[in-house]
Amino acid sequence: MSGNADGGPPPTPIDLTPRTLIVLSLPAIAIGVVSAVVLFALDELAHFLQDFLWQTVPGWVGADPTSGRWIFGTLSLTGLAVGLIVAFVPGHGGRDSATTELIAPPLPLIALPSLAVVAVLGLAGGVSLGPENPIIAINSALLVVLVRWIAPKIPITMVVMLVASGTIGALFGTPVAAALVFTGIVAALKTGGSLFDRLFLPLVSAGAGAMTMSVLGPPLAILKLPPLGVPNGFDIGGSIVIAIGATLVGLAVVYVFPALHRFFHGLGSPILFTTLGGVILGILGAIGGPITLFKGAEQSEELLSNASSYSLGALVLIVVVKILALMIAAAAGFRGGRIFPSVFIGVDLGLIAHVLLPDVPLGLAIASATLGLILVIARDGWLALFLAVVIVGDISVLSVLCISILPAWLLVSRAPEMIAHPPTPVAPMPPPAPAVG
Repeated sequence: MSGNADGGPPPTPIDLTPRTLIVLSLPAIAIGVVSAVVLFALDELAHFLQDFLWQTVPGWVGADPTSGRWIFGTLSLTGLAVGLIVAFVPGHGGRDSATTELIAPPLPLIALPSLAVVAVLGLAGGVSLGPENPIIAINSALLVVLVRWIAPKIPITMVVMLVASGTIGALFGTPVAAALVFTGIVAALKTGGSLFDRLFLPLVSAGAGAMTMSVLGPPLAILKLPPLGVPNGFDIGGSIVIAIGATLVGLAVVYVFPALHRFFHGLGSPILFTTLGGVILGILGAIGGPITLFKGAEQSEELLSNASSYSLGALVLIVVVKILALMIAAAAGFRGGRIFPSVFIGVDLGLIAHVLLPDVPLGLAIASATLGLILVIARDGWLALFLAVVIVGDISVLSVLCISILPAWLLVSRAPEMIAHPPTPVAPMPPPAPAVG
């Protein structure tokens, strides 16, 4: 990402002296806090609407919200509502999340109301996407305008980085996630200087966002599992097998996804393809049950808490439905991120692996499966390692995962990303040259 949001020349880079870092720490803290508060507000609004759709309204009409009929109807209507907003409301719901990176240039303010509405509708309606892409886009657009008004000398690219750091820190409850993600971005800039100088301000913003969200309530669940302790050879071998297996599952998703996106968007109207997506999600939800709905954070805890009540066949059904739901939701024009549902899928794959390889500790099996899947979906080794460790709450799995990630990354490194690229327009043929003579 270069230049500024207006398409003008790139801003003059700021010399990150100690004095400059101290001065910019205050805006970095403020950006982190605001990013977390906006995330919390959006998440709370989605929870309020979720309770209304899945508890209050069924209570009014005497319906069972866990029934296939209610799940199908709610998701179908959610798809129709999102399609109408994307088609007719100014801003059209912002960018298609399937076509953008997690961190992208800021949107115009006119796109934010429709983006916020479709994101909340998706989260509340049971769509298998997380809040990360929309909330980073909303925070970036808001804070770029605010910072430009208050401190116009701060480059827009720096503001976007601080906003993304603060939001990622809030999403995952710790600044470490943002620091790991941004090491790759900073390295890619090749601008020289100390790496930590360039990570200092994003880390401050991420820390402020994480601390704010820890007070408000972090959205990422941490599973309570027995610690691994000292690993043995079988643990290492089992972790490698599980990580590779999850990676192959993720690669299958990545290779199918662009064709699925082309199919839906080939229908032309957002009303058609999001409604069709909602109908298919409704069918999948009716098959898989409530455990396969929503972004997957609370559902990961529920799945693990009741793991003994699920047979191997039931776990396989859940993971197949959730994978299909993630692909359909992302391809059919819903706005949302893919990391949160991918964590749920990783937990389910880990439970399946533990059934097939019972000698591999449960925490390590879940961490290894989460590692392999996030590695493909997010295409970031640092984030995959971080989430795999955090989701099981056990630092002792890290040494094993650092080995397991090597063969998994060899499979991923040359594979495409889970991003649908719009077709390149074909240049018109030049007119034939006039005949001579």
